[in-house]
Parts: sequence; structure tokens; C-alpha cells
Amino acid sequence: MAITGNNKFSMRQEYVWQLPVRFYHWINALCIVILVITGYIIGNPPALQSGSEASYSYWFGTVRFIHFITAFVFFFNFIFRIYWGFAGNKYAKWTNFIPFTKKHWTDIWEVLKVDIFQVKCKPAHNMGHNSLAAFTYFLTFIAFLLQCLTGFGLYAAMSTSWFPQLFAWVVPLLGGDLAARMVHHILMWFFIVFAMIHVYLVFYHDYIERNGVTSSMIGGWKFIEEEK
Repeated sequence: MAITGNNKFSMRQEYVWQLPVRFYHWINALCIVILVITGYIIGNPPALQSGSEASYSYWFGTVRFIHFITAFVFFFNFIFRIYWGFAGNKYAKWTNFIPFTKKHWTDIWEVLKVDIFQVKCKPAHNMGHNSLAAFTYFLTFIAFLLQCLTGFGLYAAMSTSWFPQLFAWVVPLLGGDLAARMVHHILMWFFIVFAMIHVYLVFYHDYIERNGVTSSMIGGWKFIEEEK
């Protein structure tokens, strides 16, 4: 579909992010916010007391319950994204996320010149993720996996459910409970920093590319300028 304006240029509209990808993105974002907040409280619980009823004093148990439930949603949402990397359209495929060609590395360098070194003002247009963003997301997926492994590994020590027990080997592999908690905690801060950089770059590229980067994760459509 082409959109024209004032007879000077035309914009081609393309459906890039399918509905499952958009659902994954926003569910994942919500889960990370909840997990970071509850995880930080679990790691640094404030000394709070409220009321005389025992039920009112069980706020920390509620925080842990929310953390665990959200962790399950986060994990299975992540598993779905792995599947969709094979079943989705060309923009969702795993081949976009791993830089195994010269073209990928060239594109990464071009993006670095715009985002980091700022020696270029006009980036190369990518309908999907640019190669640097895609590779960064791939590394983030690995961080997701490590966070799930350490989280459920720690949970296995306090749960008799069969699912957490599948991860009981993780804590001994890392050298004990303390090491597993440290990895889990460091990854929490990784997600906080990543989220801030991610939001900044989304708005930055939306401004310099003007192709609907931000709105595409809501409606799915992106735009690219073409010569008439």
C-alpha cells in the first residue's frame, strides 16, 4: 500500500509486526516491570508492619506470590516467542537476530555510526529490526533464559511442584544458592538498564527515521519513503 502526500514523496506501508509478536512484546514488558518491582522488594524487604490481623501482615508473602505467578507468565510467554521465531513472518524469524552474514555486520556498523558515534544523521531504513537491535535482542533472549533458569532453580528449593524441580540442577551447577541469587540479581539490573536504553532508542529512531517505529508495536504497520 502506498500513501502519497503533496506530490513530493510516497510512503509504502507494510505490515511488519504480527499480532502474536505485539502481544508477546507487551506481555513481556508488563512482566518485567512487575518482576523488577517485586524482585527488588524480595531482595531488599522493608520493615513494615500494618494492623493487628495476621492477614494484614502477610504483605511479603503476597509480593512473593505475585513474583512467582508473573515468572510463570514470563517463562511461557518467552517459550512462545521461541516458537514464533520459526512460525512467524520474515521479520520474526530467528535468522534476523543472529549476525551470521557480512550484510548483518555491515548494518551493525552503520547503526553504530548513527546511534553511538553520531557521525551520520540518516540511518539505513529497515522495515524490521536493524541488525544491531536484532543482535541485542538475541543477547537479551539469552539473559531471559538465564533469569528463568536461576529463578526457577531458586524456587525449586521451596517448592514440591514438579515444574520448579525441573530446574533444581541449576543452583548446584552455579556453586550454590548465593551465586545463583547474585546472577539473578545482576540480571535484574541488566533488564532495568536495557529497558531505559530501549525506550530511548525507540523514540530516537522514531524521530530520525519517521517510519512508525513506536506505533508499529501497537498497530503492526511501518512505513518507508520511496521515490515516485
